[in-house]
Amino acid sequence: MIAALKKEIFLRKDELQNENLQSLYFGGGTPSILSGDEIKSLIDEVLKYFSFNSDIEITLEANPDDLDKNFLKRLSDSPINRLSIGTQSFFDEDLRLMNRVHNASDAEGSIKRAQDFGFENLSIDLIYGSPTSNLEIWKQNLNKTIALEVPHISSYALTVEPKTALESWIANGKVSTPKEEEQNREFYYMTDFLRDHGFQHYEISNFAKEGFHSRHNSAYWKYNEYLGIGPSAHSYNGFDVRSWNIANNQQYIKKLNSKLLAKETEILSPKDQFNEMIMIGLRTTWGVDLESLKNKFKEEILDTFNKEIQQKMADGILIKENNHLKIPEKHWFMADGIASDLFQV
Repeated sequence: MIAALKKEIFLRKDELQNENLQSLYFGGGTPSILSGDEIKSLIDEVLKYFSFNSDIEITLEANPDDLDKNFLKRLSDSPINRLSIGTQSFFDEDLRLMNRVHNASDAEGSIKRAQDFGFENLSIDLIYGSPTSNLEIWKQNLNKTIALEVPHISSYALTVEPKTALESWIANGKVSTPKEEEQNREFYYMTDFLRDHGFQHYEISNFAKEGFHSRHNSAYWKYNEYLGIGPSAHSYNGFDVRSWNIANNQQYIKKLNSKLLAKETEILSPKDQFNEMIMIGLRTTWGVDLESLKNKFKEEILDTFNKEIQQKMADGILIKENNHLKIPEKHWFMADGIASDLFQV
């Protein structure tokens, strides 16, 4: 797999218009199963073809149980300067429901160990709305996060995916179905609580202290170009081309061993581009730049859009600030539905 990743980097080295990278992200699964040497070798491979900005953000997604002292020591000697830890919860019952390998002690211990090795730029994932949780447990999860001085939080409502153990347990009556009204309540408690503790709610699921916003993910939300390497990775040219690699590891390796790219490509129509800009922009605190829409799209698209937003503005679920269209934070839980009403079909 490492060899195949390096081959893909070489084959796609000319795709980015700006070769001075602002961020590098090891994610999409469990990259923390790699050794420190393997991670360093991949970074060195990227450096053969791209230059790094002087303050580049280099993130590694990690499971708490992978972050032992030996691994963290190797990471602290590498260019990795940000960790995104898949904590999910500080309660064992929640973690068992989510089929996680780590326990609550691992979750807390991994954060403290990372800080001991000098990693201040930390993000953790937290899941709310679990059938094994409630508002009081959720409050304790958030309080624990504040006590651990974590500066970035990505938080998502528990969803029931097809063909998972959770789906089976719900079908068999072993656990109850997540309740949307409870998830709504926990979401808005979280937004108020974290704001009171100095966090900016800058994307529906993301909160950061000053200076700790995810630069890499912000590039997605600002519709910038990016290059994704590896199985299932997605790429975007910043305009009208999106591509994605095949998901199967063996097929991916076989293709790259034959010096062939393992990707499919889609040309985005103007309507596709418009809908994506609306969907992504309305999930963020900075909203949709109306001047960019005006410069990018034809009148027939904009005329329909402008008619659609008038009623929503009158209802208070959309606002304009500095020529940006936004959803007020109190309506963010409904953002996907609001955005879809504005799509071109």
